[in-house]
This record gives sequence, structure tokens and C-alpha cells, in this order.
Amino acid sequence: IFRTNEIQAAFILSSFVTFVLGLLILLTFRLIWRSIKKWQNIKGTGILLELLLTKSIGDRHIKSLHFQGAFRNRIEMLLSAQTFVGQVLVILVFVLSIGSLIIYFINSSDPVGSCSSYEDKTIPIDLTFNMFFSFYFGLRFVAADDKIKFWVEMNSIVDIFTIPPTFISYYLKSNWLGLRFLRALRLLELPQILQILQAIRTSNAVKFSKLLSIVLSTWFTAAGFIHLVENSGDPWLKGRNSQNISYFESIYLVMATTSTVGFGDVVAKTSLGRTFIMFFTLGSLILFANYVPEMVELFANKRKYTSSYEVVKGKKFIVVCGNITVDSVTAFLRNFLRHKSGQINIEIVFLGEVPPSLELETIFKCNMAFTTFISGSALKWDDLRRVAVESAEACLIIANPLCSDSQAEDTSNIMRVLSIKNYYPNTRVIIQILQSHNKVFLPKIPSWNWNMGDNIICFAELKLGFIAQGCLVPGLCTFLTSLFVEQNKKVSPKQPWQKYFFNGLKNKILTQRLSDDFAGMSFPEVSRLCFVKLGLMLIAIEHKSIFHGYCGLVLNPPAQVRLRKNTLGFFIAESTKEVIRASFYCATCHSDIFTPELIGKCSCKAKIHRHFPVRHLGFVTPVPQMFSANSPFSLLRTFLYETEQDSDQLDSSGMFHWCKAIPLDSVILKRMDKSKHEFRNHVVACVFGDATSTLMGLRNFVMPLRASNYTRPELKDIVFIGSLDYLKREWLFLRNFPQIYILPVTNLEECCMCAVLSSSSKASSNPALVDTETIMATLNIGSLRISCSAQTPEESQYIRFSEKTKYRRIPILTELKNPSNIHYIEQLSGLDETVSGTSLHLSTSFSTGTVFSGNFLDSLLATVSAAKCSLQRGKRMVQAITSSNRFSCWDNISNQSN
Repeated sequence: IFRTNEIQAAFILSSFVTFVLGLLILLTFRLIWRSIKKWQNIKGTGILLELLLTKSIGDRHIKSLHFQGAFRNRIEMLLSAQTFVGQVLVILVFVLSIGSLIIYFINSSDPVGSCSSYEDKTIPIDLTFNMFFSFYFGLRFVAADDKIKFWVEMNSIVDIFTIPPTFISYYLKSNWLGLRFLRALRLLELPQILQILQAIRTSNAVKFSKLLSIVLSTWFTAAGFIHLVENSGDPWLKGRNSQNISYFESIYLVMATTSTVGFGDVVAKTSLGRTFIMFFTLGSLILFANYVPEMVELFANKRKYTSSYEVVKGKKFIVVCGNITVDSVTAFLRNFLRHKSGQINIEIVFLGEVPPSLELETIFKCNMAFTTFISGSALKWDDLRRVAVESAEACLIIANPLCSDSQAEDTSNIMRVLSIKNYYPNTRVIIQILQSHNKVFLPKIPSWNWNMGDNIICFAELKLGFIAQGCLVPGLCTFLTSLFVEQNKKVSPKQPWQKYFFNGLKNKILTQRLSDDFAGMSFPEVSRLCFVKLGLMLIAIEHKSIFHGYCGLVLNPPAQVRLRKNTLGFFIAESTKEVIRASFYCATCHSDIFTPELIGKCSCKAKIHRHFPVRHLGFVTPVPQMFSANSPFSLLRTFLYETEQDSDQLDSSGMFHWCKAIPLDSVILKRMDKSKHEFRNHVVACVFGDATSTLMGLRNFVMPLRASNYTRPELKDIVFIGSLDYLKREWLFLRNFPQIYILPVTNLEECCMCAVLSSSSKASSNPALVDTETIMATLNIGSLRISCSAQTPEESQYIRFSEKTKYRRIPILTELKNPSNIHYIEQLSGLDETVSGTSLHLSTSFSTGTVFSGNFLDSLLATVSAAKCSLQRGKRMVQAITSSNRFSCWDNISNQSN
């Protein structure tokens, strides 16, 4: 026993003496070196040392330093695993460490308290491993910049407490386990080894291997310490309270402690063991509560969201990628589900670059019948292959309108299109673009094909076009937006006007083939007949030009346009059940019926009824540009509507008023020039931006206001208020439009509408702050009170009066990026009774036409997935609405209503 205790002391002291003595030597050398440096800095000492050194000694010293630096750089390159030899060295160290740990497991079957006097066969093997570890330790020591920091780091401590005992065991011909369990800490290098071997490549795999290595190394190290102290006993009791416990039982005890569940069959009896268990339990709370569940989640998600989509023959599906968030998915599914459950025959495959959050995962589970989420990127062909994009009906790319950098967002989405087209050129791609000038890159993609259904949705063009229409016809934004948004939330109206408004929100744009009995009639006649007898509002038809053979949508055509057989009509109605009457109408059988609900299939034998399915265009996908310059439809439109215009005042397409390029200096007016330009009944646009802001494309706001169906005297002056540095950059695209001015301050009292455009996207952690500048400007303008004495009859239709005072408010149209910010400006509606706690489209400000938000554009893609063939008609519908600026159809609708 005495000899055994001496041998154990020799094993332990060899490690502690090596650690302490080495640390003292390093500290002593550092103190001496600092003293020499301090002594050299004394005045005159450096000169004396320089005189004592000869030239030859200096040369040899320089060569020695150069050799040491080169040798050290080679060692650092070797240890960093940047070369093949370095990678082999790092892998070999890890493998030998695991081999040394396995030898420890084998030797742990012998009692710890006894030291075998016979020669153990594992001693030479372990000695060979540790000799290599000593060599590797020396290389690391030479390459270390801070020797003391290197001496106390974890890997150095593992080597110091495991290498010396091995040499002692070979010298004494005896073996003792000691602290050799510390080799288990080398498992922390498992992620690095797997990356070198290219066994793991994804971030989730690296994270999972890192968590696994932390858990395993902690368990093995803690079990080794418990195994040592329980078998050896407390030193001050000379081992009288020791117990024979195997290493497997120690692992069992550690795992039970980690899970905070103890069964009492294996417990620690020594004071050292129990003290260790107390502190280890606290650490286990962090280990088990954080690491283990995260490992399970990573493993589960890897199997759950990395699988491939199985294509079922006869079942259609679409792929949605890009901005996959809770808001975008909710908007998409909400409008996708507008169709009845029996009509949903398309499955949606969402391709997200990050695993879904808990909230998003809940949405997918609620709609699991027709939704599938797969983790991946559209930029990788392997992920495109997993979602079977070559078999999809279409691939939809959703943009993030609230992003901090819209240019980067568009660029990334264009790269997704390029990746998809390179993978499978025939894939139909529909992309959302934030900035209009980025559209030019998409048609340049070789496999881009408009005829196959590839389309672009431009947020800037559509929203600015809608706002421009709202400046011309107050409330038109609300009317048009309500056709594309369906509100499922039930509210109780407090005022009669709210009842009519909420009922109007039920309307949407629907298409239906008209009865052949309408053939030969003019559009005004058919429109009146549909309204009076069928209770339907016909606003447009699909017409084929006789001269050009072009089939296009005509919004409220004149009496010269005659309907043909099988004409497609566009209606504003509540349901498909109503518009189906237009195909059932019979001039013979229904001539004496004046109740729309009674009109159905007639019994006329001479007529063969054909039933065509109704297309829902409540969420149609629009084209991202106005009518093309060489479009036959634009020529027909110019011939029918713009014959009174002077062609010299229009652009080459005849669509817009044009003038020669105007210098910027001539349109920038100062305060002193106010008397020269008396603006009245003009449009004011408040723009927020600076020299570095992303261009919002004000050209899309100006074009509807300069449409050629207005005469030159009817054009309203447009005054931009904003940063001159920003407007200088926009002027390049505005200089050929007449009657545009830039003022630091303008006369808001006489304007017909003041449009407050949202600022360019800025980085913000809180989505509620993206509309800060817009809200503050709206509150500032809304607080102005103008006397009604100066009111003219022409302005009275735009002015909102206050019942309690003799003042009027300036008409405002505010754009909100985040529709939830409506409550900040709801007080400006001017009405006492409001619907509190409702969404934007149920607010009073929206119903009165003072607020617009382009968030409904996010859901326009839903119709593409539900009704593929309605896309081209739907996009022409929105195109016609946003480009027709006189809105004679609006007047026609008003006449029908009256």
C-alpha cells in the first residue's frame, strides 16, 4: 500500500510540477525581458550597446532573426491546417487523442487505487501516442505569440496533465489512470475535423456537431473525475470512504445528473465527489436546458425540412421563394383561400432560406393540406432539384417591401431568376420588383419569355400610379384598392355611411363570357342593360381590333365599339353567382323579367347555351409597365380619345404630354419667385430622401398626371417639395414632362391634393418606425386650418369642411408602408365616429380616401396560383385602370348608380 501511494504521488506530482515550474519559468523570463527593455530605454544605454556590437555580430544576429521568423511562419502555417500536411497533422493528433482515450477506457476496468506491478501491454502504445503529442506540443509552443497564455489554455493543460504520467508509467513499469480522462476534452475539435474532411458543409450541421462535441466531452470528462475520486476516496481519510464504481456507472451517474433525474441506485459517497456533483448540477441546468433541446431541434429540422418534394402525377403545384416571412405567407395564403375549398387544386411549395419560426411553422401546420415548406435557396441547383421546379406550374419570387436596401433586394431576386432559368429555362417565373429601373435586367436573361407567362410586378409603378389617380379623383385609391382586398373581419357599423362602405368592400373584379344576344350592341347599351336588368356593373371588355388584329382589354369603350359573340366582360360584383347571369341572358325569354335573381338558363330551344367558368380577378397580377409605345391598343386608344391633341405636344407613343428637356435650374423656384408663379388647383408631392437614398421613381407618379387624354390646359401643375440633392437625381427622368416645379415651400392653401409619399427604406429594428417622416408630415399638414372665404366652386369638390368651424382642411393623400400605423393619423379623418381597433382597410381614413398603402400588392400573386389563365387578363385590367386618367368609366359608373 505504501508503494502504491508513492507511485500515485509520483504520477500526480509529475503533472503539477511540470505545470507550476513551467509557468514560473515563463513568468521569470517575461519579467527579465521587460527589465531589459526598460533598461534599454534609459538615455545613453542604447548608444553604448550599439557601440559594443560589431558589424559581423550584427549581421549574424539579423540572419538568425530572419531564420527564426521564417521557421515560425512555417510552423504557424502547418498548425493552421491550411496546407495538406497541416490538415494531416491536425487529423492525426485528433485520431491519436481518441486512441489514447480508448486506452483509458480499457484500463478503467482495473481498480484505480492499485498500480499494477507487471508490464501493461497498453503502456508502449500509449507512450508512442504521447511522444507524438509532445512533439505537437513543442510546435505549438514555438508558434505561440504569448507563451504564458498558451501555457494556461485548455489543450495545453490537457497535454501537461496526460503526457508526463505516461513517461512515469513507462519508467516505473506501472500504470495508473490518474487524470488521463482529460483526453476527452479533445472531442471539442470534432467540428473542425469534420469540416477538414468535408463531412459537414451546412451551418446547421456545423452547429449540431459543435453542440454534440460539447455534450460528449463534458460527460466523459465529468465521468472520469467521478470515477477517480470515488475509487480513490478522500485523501484526508486515506481512501476509507472509497467505493468500487466502474466507468460505465460513472457515465450513468453523470447523465442522470445532467437530466436532473436521480434514481439513487448509483450515488457519490466521497466528499470530493458530492461537492463536484453539486457544482456539476448547476452546470447541467445550462447544458441540458439549452444544448440538448437545440440539438434535437436541429436534427429534427434537418430531417423535416431538407427532404425533397414528391411530385404526384396530375397534381399541380407552384414554388414560392424569396421573402418567406409570417406577413408575406399570411397575405399570400389569405388571398389564395378566397377560393372555395373545392376549387383549390394547386399545392404551394415554399422554399425558405432559413428554418421557419414557431409562428410561421404554425401557419404551415394549419394549412398543411395544400402547403409544404422546404429549407433551401433558389440560388442552389440542388435545392431547386429538391422542390422539382422543372415540374412546377410557376415559380413566384416575393420581395420584401420593408427591407432596408431595396436595390440589394431587387438584385438578389434577379439572381434567383437567373439561377432558376439556368437550371430549367422553361420554368415560368413571376417576380416582384421594388424599383422600376431594375426591370430592364430581366428581359436580358436569354431564357426570359413573355409569351410563356414570365412576368414582372413592380411595386413602385403600381403604388405611385394608384396615388396619382387618387390625386386626380379623390377616393379613387380607396375604390380600386377595395376591389383587390377582401375583409373577413366582421365589424358593426356605427354610421349609415359605414354600412354602405363595408358592403362595398365585398365587391371584386370578376370576368364572365357574355351572352351572344349582346352581339352587335354598343358597350354603353350593354353596360346599361347589365346594370338595369341583371344588377351587374360592366366596366370593360376584351376587344379585338379590326385593323390590327390585336386582342386587348378596353376600359369603358365608346359607342363605336360593337360587341361580338363570345366576348369576355369584366364586372364589379360580389360573387360569381351574380356574374353568371350575363352568360344566361336571353333577349327573347328574359325581356319581361326585371328581377335579376330570376334570370337563369332559359328554355329557348333555338339557342345553345354554353357555360364558361368565371374567373376571379380580385387579386390579378399586373404588368409592371404602362402600354408599350408600339402597342396597337395604344394606337387605337389615341385614335378614339386623343384626336383633338396636337401630336407635337405628345411623346412618340401618343400616350403622354411631352416637351423638350427642361434644365433643372429653370424649375427650381425660390421664395422670392412666388409672385411670378401663382399656383392654384395644383398637385403637391412631399418627397423624403437625400443624396444617398434609393430612387423611388417619381416618373411613375408623373406619367398618369400627364396622360394624353387630358388637354394641355387641363394639366395640373405638379410641385415637388423635398431635398434638392435627391430631386436632382430624379430630374433626369422628369425633365421631358411639362409644368413640373421644385420648391422649398409652396402654397398648400390652393392645392387640390397634397400627396405625402413614403420615404426610401431605411434600416429600422422596429417596423412601426418606417413611416415616421410620413406620419409627422401628415400631422403637420393636417393641423393647418384655412379660411373658407377663398374657396372657389372648382375646389369645393375636393375640400373637407369642419362642422364646428368655418375652416377647411388641406386635402391629403398619405402613403403608409406599414398599414398598422394607421392609428397615428386616424384622428385626421374629420369624422367623430370611427371603427376602433380595425385594420387599415376598415379605418375611417382609408374610407375617406386620405390614406393609401401598397401592402395589398403582396397578395396579387395568389390569383396566379389559383387561376393561371386569368393572369394575362388580370394584368391588362390593372394596367388599364392605372393608365386611364380621365376615368370616363368612373363617370359612367356614377351615372349608372344615379
